[in-house]
Amino acid sequence: MRDLQQAHRISKRHANGVIAFSQGAVDTAKANRQRHIKVLTAKAKSCEKWMKKATRKLKNASKFYRKKNWHNSKSGCQFPLSVSLQYRDTNWQNLRFQLHHKKRKLYHYQLQVNYLKVAPIRVNIPKGQAFVVGSKDESFGNQTCQWDGKTIKIRVPYCLEDKFGKYVSSEIGNFPRQVNRLPSEGAKTWHFYRKDGRWCVAVQFTPKPVERLSRSIHYSCIGIDLNPGSIGWAYIDPEGNLIHHGQMSIQMGLPRGKQDAAIRQVCFLLLQMARAYKCPIVCEELDFFGKKTQLREKGKRYARMLSGWAYSRFFEMLTAILGNRGIEVRQVNPAYTSLIGLVKYARMYGLASDEAAALAIARRGMKLGEKLPDSITAYLSVNDRKHVWSHWNQLNTKLKRLIKSRHAYYDISNWEFLANPQAGSCNALKISA
Repeated sequence: MRDLQQAHRISKRHANGVIAFSQGAVDTAKANRQRHIKVLTAKAKSCEKWMKKATRKLKNASKFYRKKNWHNSKSGCQFPLSVSLQYRDTNWQNLRFQLHHKKRKLYHYQLQVNYLKVAPIRVNIPKGQAFVVGSKDESFGNQTCQWDGKTIKIRVPYCLEDKFGKYVSSEIGNFPRQVNRLPSEGAKTWHFYRKDGRWCVAVQFTPKPVERLSRSIHYSCIGIDLNPGSIGWAYIDPEGNLIHHGQMSIQMGLPRGKQDAAIRQVCFLLLQMARAYKCPIVCEELDFFGKKTQLREKGKRYARMLSGWAYSRFFEMLTAILGNRGIEVRQVNPAYTSLIGLVKYARMYGLASDEAAALAIARRGMKLGEKLPDSITAYLSVNDRKHVWSHWNQLNTKLKRLIKSRHAYYDISNWEFLANPQAGSCNALKISA
């Protein structure tokens, strides 16, 4: 620090601002490097998994057609030799072509990971910026840069005193509207930067404590389930019974500005409900990092849907808007919430799938019971020593074999779980009307 002060003729506080700004840029670059390596490694694993499946499929098909028994449908080959009118080749040739390029892509990922692990980190600090660190023990929260509500007064470094004088003062345009949110006490760190040919200023401070409006979650809460086209919500009482429910439409995949506007509108609607009920809001803790690294292998439709999914942005704005207004926002584990709502609450209350999932999320936020209905546990190998999620895992596995999609669960009016007499065991389920 002394060398920096003597070389550029600046005070200790100016030197602290330069060091803090540079250290923040270096730490950000290191974090981004680690995340980049993590993303590339996950993409490489997804590529290897796809290549193993494709290689196994080609090997089984080659054995099948070598024996010339393609007329036998019981041999188990699931690789028809059809011709694509678009690419003018067979499925065999198309899959071999994809496998060849997957190998090239995997090699490219491996080269990138190996280079990023040993390459030095380089950070470019842009010109035309100033960072002034404050302290809570100083007047106005910052001795070098002070703002009294109308005018900001900046202490000029020693090297520039001959040109600008000891202090420089100026008024900040469009900033007085934030006066009520800027506390008089506490540290204030100022950041000056150039944008669109003019100087802009940002301030970082510790906000005033917000008065909490929502009651404890044990009294009641609102559960929400976010989907690409709508948000289902459910309000429950202290016993976990449904009181009110509904849906809010929200469009995903919009440009950033329009998407933020749509999310903000929904967040303010949730704020009005939380204020009316004076209760917290519970949502799922979702992480799509693993799924987004597999977009190349999942298809265009799935990739387009998941890329337009703005859950992290939605939770960020929901926490900011509600947290600044005294409403608590909680996150819970999303395991089997849709299945629980589908099996237990959809028919009981006549709810849509997202509303039933929101009810399950709200009950989980209040830490209420999630046991399976007795009509289902009679035909499952339920072990009371295991966690209740293991029972839901068994049911989920069996339902995936019996129905192709969640919507097929509603196709039949009356669902009954009966023992399959042909299987000779009560563990095999048969769904009938």
